[in-house]
Amino acid sequence: MARKLPPKDVVIVGLGWTGAILAHELTEAGLDVVAIERGPWRDTATDFNIGYAPDELRYSVRRDLFLQPAQETLTMRNTSSQTALPMRDFGSFLPGTGVGGAGTHWNGHTWRFFPSDFNLKSHLTERYGAARIANLTIEDWGLSYDELESSYDRFEYLAGISGKAGNIQGKLQDGGNPFEGVRQREYPLPAMQMSYAPTLFAEGARSIGFHPFPTPSANLSKAYVNPLGIAMGQCTACGFCERFGCANYSKASAHTTILPVLMRKPNFEARCSSEVLHVNLDATRKMAKSVTYVDASGEEWEQPADLVLLCAYGLHNARLMMLSGIGKVYDPSTGEGTVGRNYCYQTNAGVQLFFDDKNFNPFIASGALGQTVDDFNGDAFDHGSVDFVGGAGINCIPTNGRPIGYRPVPPGTPRWGSAWKKATAENYLSVLGFSSQGSSYATRGNYLDLDPTYTDRFGRPLMRMTFDFPDNDIRMSHWVSDRMEEIGKALKPRQMVSSRRQKSWNSVPYQSTHNTGGAIMGTDPKKSAVNRYLQSWDVPNVFVIGASAFPQNAGKNPTGTVGALAFWAADAIRDKYLRNPGALVSA
Repeated sequence: MARKLPPKDVVIVGLGWTGAILAHELTEAGLDVVAIERGPWRDTATDFNIGYAPDELRYSVRRDLFLQPAQETLTMRNTSSQTALPMRDFGSFLPGTGVGGAGTHWNGHTWRFFPSDFNLKSHLTERYGAARIANLTIEDWGLSYDELESSYDRFEYLAGISGKAGNIQGKLQDGGNPFEGVRQREYPLPAMQMSYAPTLFAEGARSIGFHPFPTPSANLSKAYVNPLGIAMGQCTACGFCERFGCANYSKASAHTTILPVLMRKPNFEARCSSEVLHVNLDATRKMAKSVTYVDASGEEWEQPADLVLLCAYGLHNARLMMLSGIGKVYDPSTGEGTVGRNYCYQTNAGVQLFFDDKNFNPFIASGALGQTVDDFNGDAFDHGSVDFVGGAGINCIPTNGRPIGYRPVPPGTPRWGSAWKKATAENYLSVLGFSSQGSSYATRGNYLDLDPTYTDRFGRPLMRMTFDFPDNDIRMSHWVSDRMEEIGKALKPRQMVSSRRQKSWNSVPYQSTHNTGGAIMGTDPKKSAVNRYLQSWDVPNVFVIGASAFPQNAGKNPTGTVGALAFWAADAIRDKYLRNPGALVSA
């Protein structure tokens, strides 16, 4: 029996990027807020100390900052005709855990989606006809890029993003991304100083008519004080970003941009090592009244609140809605239901170039120090003559030269022994790699639901993931791989190795942690779980914030858009919901 606690104005599930932003914005509005985080408390000084932060074995190989399957896992299969089996070890993606969430161990690529990404269904239908997307279940988001622009700007200035704008107030800017949407001002910091590999990549891309530009980076090019008055340091290009916390206070995260201010507020409390089991609804099933959680000692508590914000990792947001009876679970056989609908991933491929006369010093790196070509991303190019929709950014972002994981050797090299060591020594300094990060468009057969067989340590059904790469996305990825190989040939390497995306999706090798969908936003309550303000259609005092809201995934990292949506939802709660509690959009 759960022990009931005194009520709060707001309870937040999860204290990563979105939880921290919502907590800060709503405590500023005078609300009493508690955040409940499943993982442990973490901060830079004690958990990412420079004395042990660059421990590749602990953090990268043994995954010290990540969710462990014993805590929560999911079952997976490629089609609904198969029996899903539990993931005993996370491989293809690595969910985070603990304060800061996945925003602790990210690389720092911080993108804005294209304007056409937000009205994708309408845009593609108008440009190419409905038949081109007949096998896809892509949707419009219910809000436009222009509406979200100021929220993007706030997240970029909170995080101190380093970059070069491509389009300020409608005027194209030399050196920036010519395909991006209109922004009102420049990035808060200039682009990072390039190392040799992305510099050479840009020269090759430019020589064949493409338009490379510096990747927008949450690794800071200079020291910076953000709008909350929190100081951050310049990135030292140590090469320990992805899978690591930043010891230098120079990679933006909740720890380095918000928590130093938030934790001092008397109207905010963080409860860590406490797992929310479900959201409790009242007798009408139309309002949330509390959440039930278990603390580190195993004791069960009920926390009443007027507002419940689900700010966990996207997959966990969707599962918590299913476990709590918020919305109807999607059924692919009928096409009915909304929760679990439009699960999407990322469609990536890569190229490696082996040289005899280059020295790239790969250990001088950071998670987002690089160059990108967006000529073939989204609908930046005419799809009239191709057999797919969507696209990919081509990124040359050498993130590290770490001694255990970074061993670039040509195909055919033995995987161990003296020949492997010799090949490592010969190639370590002289390999250039780049990759495509491709869109993932929704289909009727890719979805999330609850597994009928397997349960977690609390007896709750595991989430079941049914996913395979759609044929549309495979065709897109191969076409973009052709473009990558053109760049490779322009650089005249000794050898080029192209790794193309193939079906079927395999959950074992790491690919991307960019899982999206499952609680998508939109204008139709029969097709979306939340409205344009990320408010549940079914339970209006529940908001669901994160990549779970994406109707489909673009060819870009999601964190910039997730941060912008957090500000967007906070504004809606403060300026609309609190003044007139209830549904912000009529169903």
